[in-house]
Amino acid sequence: MEESRFCQWSVIRSVLAIIQWWGFNVTVIIMNKWIFQKLDFKFPLTVSCIHFISSAVGAYLVIKVLKLKPLISVDPEDRWRRIFPMSFIFCINIVLGNVSLRYIPVSFMQTIKSFTPATTVILQWLIWKKYFDWQIWVSLIPIVGGILLTSVTELSFNMFGFCAALFGCLATSTKTILAESLLHGYKFDSINTVYYMAPFATMILALPALFIEGFGVVEWFYTCPSLLSSLVIIFGSGVLAFCLNFSIFYVIHSTTAVTFNVAGNLKVAVAVTCSWLIFRNPISMMNAVGCSITLVGCTFYGYVRHMLSSHQTPGTPRTPRTPRTPRSKMELLPLVSDKLDDKV
Repeated sequence: MEESRFCQWSVIRSVLAIIQWWGFNVTVIIMNKWIFQKLDFKFPLTVSCIHFISSAVGAYLVIKVLKLKPLISVDPEDRWRRIFPMSFIFCINIVLGNVSLRYIPVSFMQTIKSFTPATTVILQWLIWKKYFDWQIWVSLIPIVGGILLTSVTELSFNMFGFCAALFGCLATSTKTILAESLLHGYKFDSINTVYYMAPFATMILALPALFIEGFGVVEWFYTCPSLLSSLVIIFGSGVLAFCLNFSIFYVIHSTTAVTFNVAGNLKVAVAVTCSWLIFRNPISMMNAVGCSITLVGCTFYGYVRHMLSSHQTPGTPRTPRTPRTPRSKMELLPLVSDKLDDKV
């Protein structure tokens, strides 16, 4: 009886964690699009910088003040040799996502982001010469086909926004591939990752944001008709961005890899639907079909990855426990766990 109640509570906790994750994720996306489109604050670098600052402050409060998570100590040398490169990729990933939101609809941007599993496999195959089962390659066909169909039939197509979203997929893939290679042995959770990476990302982005968008931001301050409410929305998006990172930790640890993958694809569908209801961007029938094919393909890809990993031969070498910076390309072979690999 107690075991049955424990299982029921685990299911309820997983569902609540997924709903919370969906809420933060979709809200951040919609708020960012609202900032660019409705508030006319067309400065993606500045928005990204605000997100990094909010995340750094939030992680500090959670770890140092509230002590909700223990701090994972990192050697000062490793902070520059390992964490700084990851922070640079992390920064590029967030910036490209916000730049794409500036120019293309949420529905199109989210569909392109679903291309990340394909770019991850292709990069691992081309650069790291990693072997993949033929079933993995077959599972990528609907993803690629759906993206092509969506792009061709997109009524609000913008080449700059499309390229930003596509390169954002490459940045996400690179981050996923290198994460375990550069940080193996530390076993970071999402909060410690943000704690160490957000300050570096802020440092990297602050000067470019100041020089490229500084004058535009000052001009916006003087011309904005409702400055206070606009600032609340802009900084509120930063707070929610941190909450999103925090919620990911609970979802990963309370669900299986397949559940996380399916929930992520359903989250994309929720984001697309909500954005269409709010912004009413035109979507053709073939465009919707292409988006659906992509999401089904991503779910199928996650299922294939899970099935292949569950049949992995026992005794396969695991990630080394002793932290050490890789010194050759062979040592950068991705050592990503099932959940992290399916997370892309």
